[in-house]
Amino acid sequence: MVSRSYSNLLELAAGGGGGGGGEGPLPSLGRRRIPRVVTASGIVPDLDYSDDDAASAASSSDHSSAHSHAPRERAIIVANQLPIRASRRGGGWEFSWDEDSLLLQLRDSLRAHADRADDMEFVYVGGLRDDVPAGEHDEVAHHLLEGFRCVPTFLPADLRSRFYHGFCKQQLWPLFHYMLPLSPELGGRFDRALWQAYVSVNKIFADKILEVISPDEDYVWVHDYHLMILPTFLRKRFNRVKLGFFLHSPFPSSEIYKTLPVREELLRSLLNADLIGFHTFDYARHFLSCCGRMLGLKYESQRGYIALEYYGRTVTIKILPVGVHLEQLRSVLNLPETGVKVAELLKQFCDQNRLMLLGVDDMDIFKGISLKLLAFEQLLMQHPEWRGRVVLVQIANPARGRGKDVKEVQDESYAMVRRINEAFGQPGYQPVILIDRPLQFYERMAYYVVAECCLVTAVRDGMNLIPYEYVIARQGNEKLDGILGLGPSARKKSMLVVSEFIGCSPSLSGAIRVNPWNIDAVADAMDSALEMPEGEKVLRHEKHHKYVSTHDVGYWANSFLQDLERTCLDHSRRRCWGIGFGLRFRVVALDPNFKKLAVEHLVSAYRRTTTRIILLDYDGTLMPQTSFGKSPSSKTIDMLNSLSRDQNNMVFLVSTKKRSTLEEWFSSCDNLGLAAEHGYFLRLKRDAEWETCVPVTDRSWKQIAEPVMKTYTETTDGSTIEDKETAIVWSYEDADPDFGSCQAKELHDHLESVLANEPVTVKAGLNHVEVKPQGVSKGLVAKRLLSIIRENSLLPDFVLCIGDDRSDEDMFEVITTAAQDNCLSPDAEVFACTVGRKPSKAKYYLDDPADIVRLIQGLANVSDEMHSTMPTPVDAADTALR
Repeated sequence: MVSRSYSNLLELAAGGGGGGGGEGPLPSLGRRRIPRVVTASGIVPDLDYSDDDAASAASSSDHSSAHSHAPRERAIIVANQLPIRASRRGGGWEFSWDEDSLLLQLRDSLRAHADRADDMEFVYVGGLRDDVPAGEHDEVAHHLLEGFRCVPTFLPADLRSRFYHGFCKQQLWPLFHYMLPLSPELGGRFDRALWQAYVSVNKIFADKILEVISPDEDYVWVHDYHLMILPTFLRKRFNRVKLGFFLHSPFPSSEIYKTLPVREELLRSLLNADLIGFHTFDYARHFLSCCGRMLGLKYESQRGYIALEYYGRTVTIKILPVGVHLEQLRSVLNLPETGVKVAELLKQFCDQNRLMLLGVDDMDIFKGISLKLLAFEQLLMQHPEWRGRVVLVQIANPARGRGKDVKEVQDESYAMVRRINEAFGQPGYQPVILIDRPLQFYERMAYYVVAECCLVTAVRDGMNLIPYEYVIARQGNEKLDGILGLGPSARKKSMLVVSEFIGCSPSLSGAIRVNPWNIDAVADAMDSALEMPEGEKVLRHEKHHKYVSTHDVGYWANSFLQDLERTCLDHSRRRCWGIGFGLRFRVVALDPNFKKLAVEHLVSAYRRTTTRIILLDYDGTLMPQTSFGKSPSSKTIDMLNSLSRDQNNMVFLVSTKKRSTLEEWFSSCDNLGLAAEHGYFLRLKRDAEWETCVPVTDRSWKQIAEPVMKTYTETTDGSTIEDKETAIVWSYEDADPDFGSCQAKELHDHLESVLANEPVTVKAGLNHVEVKPQGVSKGLVAKRLLSIIRENSLLPDFVLCIGDDRSDEDMFEVITTAAQDNCLSPDAEVFACTVGRKPSKAKYYLDDPADIVRLIQGLANVSDEMHSTMPTPVDAADTALR
């Protein structure tokens, strides 16, 4: 039963409480065996001996026969089902490995990779296909752990049904295969009770992982859409857990995915993994698009890897299709019964001068069986020469789901088979053979060996390994060559017709790719495959075989684990802590030297210093970027006035805005300095003249840049142009994010080309492209102010600089290196602070503009307090400004 701690979704999503009530921890193994998880401090606080003793005991228990060197790497593989077959024998259970399970194949196939060999231990966490009575849970768990290194998650039958057949198969699976629930008949409408069951099961899986994990050493690899929020539960428990996730289904486009009511919860949970894997670039592209459109995240390529920055953590995207288990396929091809079956099929088909077209699909709505049958019917109608010669053998595996749609697919398929056979059948000739009984694997391999062409016409499928298996089977071996009558030097051949909507399609460049919805095109592809010259069939087969034989499941698993190790290398040196509640939980990871600005420390330094420089950005710092109105409030004006009236302060607002705008907004601030257009214009006080930080340049370049920008504005809905005195900005803040970003890149390159000989730079920023004079940056303001004070024989002993974007990084760099240039007092307090937790040259950060405003208001209050209780100090800063 599910623990009562999770009786409602709110508590469940918050991740609090205990584990499953009916399960209990893993049974004791030998002398009070402590799970490896206790090597992390504070997890089992009531142990009667120290953490070091616990770690030693765990190490001794896990590696009693090992040498004294470092422990083996360990991967915890987590999936909905364990790679185990269970059967009831008398009063007990018998268990065996499921040789068809991908989870087992990846372990066995990894042994073929010399760089890994037997150095990695595997532990499996998942469910069993059979219901185990509650009274036998401990015994079964003990047996599976000791004999198979498997940790079972026992789910109550009702919960498992609501989780798997409910949320997974009725809601996630159809949506990920592009089926919207436009009506109750077209897939399940969102049901929050089923979502709660999904969350409950993911939490139970997390509790089971906690029983065996050593968080500082183990790698956790989670598989498929059944466990998409498991990363949040694990990351919440262990901020530095080494966590990978691989999605074996398609990931839909953002237009489809955003219809899911819990879309953000799933996205944020996946982003709690370190590495996220997809079979194809299309699936990864759709995921990244969803992250951009729904969470505002941008991705970039880092030395060939696609990465997202998520609260200081780097989440890497892996694109690599899974492969087949070569050794397993080759061993099945060597079985005597395989040869017998091949000989039987040769007699049935080839000896009758008939060619076999083969389809192997699950009987579900997305495998396109009916479309394949329609195309074959069309082939026979349009090409009478193939009647009596070509047979379509369709192997229909049992559907993994259940429901009305599965029954409809079955009825439609049977009806079409009858119709085709009645229309085109002849004595001794049946055009379509539908095999709907379970086949042994060797039987299926025998059909591959004999088939002239393999047809995979799924309308949507995550991967589909049938074409890979077919290629390996057609390569055969010496024994099968003898049965087929092939000589030692005979070159093998094969033909594939595959849907362009399946995950393996991009890797099979020699296949005939088709749109399965286009019946005529599929029929033509069948005809082309049959008519193709033998030499071309050989070349296509050799190309496919080279790829499939070198990109097996071991290659895929090894590549994924290597990338997971690389992604997690810096875990130990990062400062991490969790923020957010429930399924919105995420971990902030920062460089050890990057700290949150402590108000107490800043105020203390402010009180004991007398010559202060304060540089403040405006947009995104004092004013949130999302604010509709950008003009400062009266509260902001009063705060800046109070701060700048302190005669020991030089306070500057450094903005990218036009000087006329700043003059209008801050006309009542007598002592506030202003820097406009990245610091090109500088005014020390209200009654002072504006000066330029760089020589005035010819602005004729605007006549070149503006027409180009206007062209992009006309073709990009939601974009605007802002013409400043010295710069011109193209903004796409209100445009479609993907199209705007694409247009911005094109515009950037276009402007760089036409302005190559002009004294300007083209800069791309957040939702904008700007052209400005060369050498102009906010760093010039900081240099200018330090120069002014130095000319008056004064050295600042307090510098505060706050900004939020890349343009402010120049200021941070100048003030952090100023002490080395003897521009500051030897004991000066320097505070470079960015807004938000992100990579920066600043040493400090604050979370948002609201924190900045509170900080500045606090300093203003301190100034008022100091000057109301103390005599007026020497007007050092004011002297410098004069």
